[in-house]
Amino acid sequence: MHWLRSITLLLAAALLGAATPAGQTYRVDAVASNLSAKVPFLGLGSKTAGFPNVAGTVRLDRSRPQDIALDVTIDATKLTAGDDLTLSRLKGERFFWVERYPTVRFVGREMTLTSATQGTVEGDLTARGVTKPVTLNITFSRPPGEIEAEDAITLTGTTRINRYDFGMRSYRLIVGKYVNIELRARMVPQV
Repeated sequence: MHWLRSITLLLAAALLGAATPAGQTYRVDAVASNLSAKVPFLGLGSKTAGFPNVAGTVRLDRSRPQDIALDVTIDATKLTAGDDLTLSRLKGERFFWVERYPTVRFVGREMTLTSATQGTVEGDLTARGVTKPVTLNITFSRPPGEIEAEDAITLTGTTRINRYDFGMRSYRLIVGKYVNIELRARMVPQV
C-alpha cells in the first residue's frame, strides 16, 4: 500500500508541476529601452523617428527558449523626429495617426535560435489597426540557456517592414517604402 501512496504523490506532483507555468517573466525597463525607425528620404539620405516609450514583457523558459512570449507596446504619441514638420506628419493621419491609434504593438510567439545568443522571433506587428506577420531578428546579451531568474538581460531586435502594408502610403516619391526598425530593450525580472 505504501507504493500506491508514493505513486499517487508522484502523480499529484507531476500534475501540479504541469499546471505551473515554466520560465521567468521579465518587464521592459522603460528608462533603458527604445525603438527607432529609419526610412530612406529623397533617395539620398534617411529620416529617423524615435520611440522612447517602450513597455512590455518577455516570458522566457531557459530550458525551452523557443517557447518565448514577447509582448512589446510602443507609445506612438511620444514619438520623436529630427524636425517639427516631420514630427507633425508622422503623428498625423497619413502616417501613425496617433489620435486614433496611440500605440504600436509586437507580439512574438515562437523563437528559433541560430546561435547561442541570436535568433528570430515570429510574431505579429500591429500599427494603425492593421496586423501583419513580422520576423524580428534578435540578439540576447547572454545565451538564453544561461540566464538566471534574477538576471537582467538586454535584447536587441531588428526588422524591416513595408510601410504600405500598414496604410502609410503618403509621400511615395520622397519617402522610401521600406522601414528599418531597431528595438533595444533592457529586461528586468518581474517580481
